[in-house]
Amino acid sequence: MIDHEILDTGLGDGDDDDFDAAFEGYDAQLPEGRYLDRELSWLAFNQRVLELAEDDSLPVLERANFLAIFASNLDEFFMVRVAGLKRRIVTGLAVPSNIGRAPGEVLADISAEAYRLQLRHAEAWQGLVRPALAEKGIHIVTWESLPDDDKSRLNDYFQLQIFPVLMPLAVDPAHPFPYISGLSLNLSVRIRNAKTGRQEFARLKVPPMLPRFVPVSNGDGDLRFITLEDLISNHLDELFPGMEILDHHTFRLTRNEDVVVEEDETENLIQALEAELLRRRFGPPIRLEITDDMDDVTLDLLLRELDITDQEVYRLPGPLDLRGLFDLSRVDRPDLRYPPHLPTTAVAFQPGDSNERSDIFKAIGKADVLVHHPYESFATSVQAFIEQAAADPNVLAIKQTLYRTSGDSPIVNALIDAAEAGKQVVALVEIKARFDEQANITWARKLEQAGVHVVYGLIGLKTHCKTCLVVRREGSTIRRYCHIGTGNYNPKTARLYEDVGLLTAAPDIGADLTDLFNSLTGYSRKVSYRNLLVAPHSVRKGIIERIEREAEATRGGADGRIRLKMNALVDEQVIDALYRASQAGVRVEVVVRGICALRPGAPGFSENIVVRSILGRFLEHSRIIHFSAINEFWIGSADMMHRNLDRRVEVMAQVKEPRLTAQLDDVFESAMDPATRCWELGADGHWTALPAEGQSVRDHQASMMEKHRHP
Repeated sequence: MIDHEILDTGLGDGDDDDFDAAFEGYDAQLPEGRYLDRELSWLAFNQRVLELAEDDSLPVLERANFLAIFASNLDEFFMVRVAGLKRRIVTGLAVPSNIGRAPGEVLADISAEAYRLQLRHAEAWQGLVRPALAEKGIHIVTWESLPDDDKSRLNDYFQLQIFPVLMPLAVDPAHPFPYISGLSLNLSVRIRNAKTGRQEFARLKVPPMLPRFVPVSNGDGDLRFITLEDLISNHLDELFPGMEILDHHTFRLTRNEDVVVEEDETENLIQALEAELLRRRFGPPIRLEITDDMDDVTLDLLLRELDITDQEVYRLPGPLDLRGLFDLSRVDRPDLRYPPHLPTTAVAFQPGDSNERSDIFKAIGKADVLVHHPYESFATSVQAFIEQAAADPNVLAIKQTLYRTSGDSPIVNALIDAAEAGKQVVALVEIKARFDEQANITWARKLEQAGVHVVYGLIGLKTHCKTCLVVRREGSTIRRYCHIGTGNYNPKTARLYEDVGLLTAAPDIGADLTDLFNSLTGYSRKVSYRNLLVAPHSVRKGIIERIEREAEATRGGADGRIRLKMNALVDEQVIDALYRASQAGVRVEVVVRGICALRPGAPGFSENIVVRSILGRFLEHSRIIHFSAINEFWIGSADMMHRNLDRRVEVMAQVKEPRLTAQLDDVFESAMDPATRCWELGADGHWTALPAEGQSVRDHQASMMEKHRHP
């Protein structure tokens, strides 16, 4: 099972091309052609992932992992973005892209680019990473290359472990063409009946629950693996005794697996979502991957039976489905991975000389704390905050949003403990979190059974904000402790994701979160807050207002600078505001991980804008915005995308304490350092790797790790 939150492509909802809504407030004074195509920008992001796999300076097992990430990312791109575009074309609801191109043209462009990248991906495996693994003693071998004694041992393994699981399905007048599940790896087998001479077709599914790379006996300390489909292919005679095996090929189908739930006030959301999840399994085909040696007879059969077009066929060198390279993470070769990283405990939460566990409430009560994951520990900060709240008899209530969490979540367990201890506990569980819907339904029911008040948010909106409010009795008063972050309450991804979070007892933020939770759980419809910007009402408006204030200050002689760090920058209104700020002389620096529709460095409207992308061992996930002249820092859950600003509940909070804003400033200074390894976006939409060869280079994430190694 792929953890989609670990990969987190930021693709967005399949139907978030709200072109008309996006152009409300369109600035006609800015030139046409000022946006980059968002779909091609996403593919460019996945190309940067691929370039990490091609980088021979990285540990080779990490390079294999990046190949697997690329493959999984591209699967989701087809299941969501391509599927959504095709659905809108078929239904006649498609509108021009964000650059004004017809939907059919966009589909052709992204199909061609995706195919080019898949070919490059296959070459990176065969020509770069596989040989590099072999040099380090990890060999991916073929059946034909094995000596007889290895084949004998694998024969035994096949009989005991694989053969009982396999289920060949015939296709003939008595057996209709079988259903092909999305993303499954399959063997097409053509056979001849020895008695009748009739040719037949069978489909064999490669069992997804078995290891994709089967160990072969070790030799001279080296490790050898054979792919599962290669092993099965060389035992087809045992599956079809008495038949002549004529040909066999590997193929893989991608289906539309987007989920669309029509919500209304009378519908049970969980039941509606569960029904839609069942329909997801039977979504229409949108991509057929085949090996480059597949014969025309087999291909024609697949095209006819799957009702798929030639444009949707991707003929590739084998092996297909390189997500299987995730399996190599089990190889015990730490020398071929990044050095281990042990997060430190934030200074404010470090225990005293007694080595007792730090009092989180006491520390936050003294001063606000900013934590930076994974450099600083999630377990000893945010998780400890919620666990201490659950165990503290003075805590009266805990209110929390949960968008995604891990399967064995200590956060969920803490909320259950708190409810069983008699505290008021509210958990807003977003059961529509893409590809985690079923897991979140399971956790929601477990929480309800323990007495937690579970709420599913507002109709028509996903609740994506990362907030927790703890209400505590202290003497004769009530005090509120808060956490507002950029990342999910997921201890597993907190070790892989770069995120920041604010822990505070500030009364105005406590009052704001109280109002927010009242809106989420009750009938309050508050839209303005003291120290928060909350989507869908005020994030876009608030950010644009501050961009305009920064531009006005620059016109008045201030040294204006806007810095943004986020996963995606797509919203046209925000982009146009940044263009106007650039025209006013404001320096704009953007650090974006994924999609960027802004065109930087173009004369006349964006020459003062620089866009960088940083990818590496950790997934850059934090959202931080800095307005220099007006001296404001903001953090939160919202990317500058239509879905975040219009169809989600998002929270952005201002960080005011100078010692905390200095930490955020360090993040920008490191990211924008001329020697930082990154990619920089040009006005033509091309990303260039920096620094140039021969120049000094520094790693942003390694520098952040060093900075957070507290004495």
